[in-house]
Amino acid sequence: MQTIFIQVKSELGRAYEVADAAIDVEQVSEVYSTSGHYDLIMKCYLPAGEDIGHFVNEHIQRLPGVKDTFTIITFKAFN
Repeated sequence: MQTIFIQVKSELGRAYEVADAAIDVEQVSEVYSTSGHYDLIMKCYLPAGEDIGHFVNEHIQRLPGVKDTFTIITFKAFN
């Protein structure tokens, strides 16, 4: 299992629509609104070996209202 975070910039006035659609994507675990350059951040769990680029392109960037994304790939969780 690999964990990634995706920051999402939505079209003006559409952040809530994007968040509602994203939470229905199976691999998306959590969605938070944020301040700054991006409107949302999503925590996603992908099966080991799944292509991150294809996942982001096919499941996140194609959500209605998504304007831009920035993906953060993680390596190790500290508990």
